[in-house]
Amino acid sequence: MDYFITVLGMGIVTYIPRFLPLFFFTNRQLPAWVEEGLDFLPAAILGALVFPLLFLPAGGQEITLLQPHLLSAIPTILFALKTRSLAGTVLVGMGSFWLLEQIL
Repeated sequence: MDYFITVLGMGIVTYIPRFLPLFFFTNRQLPAWVEEGLDFLPAAILGALVFPLLFLPAGGQEITLLQPHLLSAIPTILFALKTRSLAGTVLVGMGSFWLLEQIL
């Protein structure tokens, strides 16, 4: 029974932050500056998730530039910008990370 209550509580806590904006803003027009600002949200979230992994691997406290995480990001980003291929980008990223991990 405790498991059911825990899962139900987690579902409610997850659902409410998604429901409230839909409930309050569905029939309202947002100001143009808010809509323009919301366009930057996905890039900001992605940057907040990726940059610490690239510059501070394994939760370290100092930035190291010669490490596989950061160096493998360079060919991966270039490949992604040139081809726009998700599968190819994943393969290039995994391959370059593996290769650099063997070298360094």
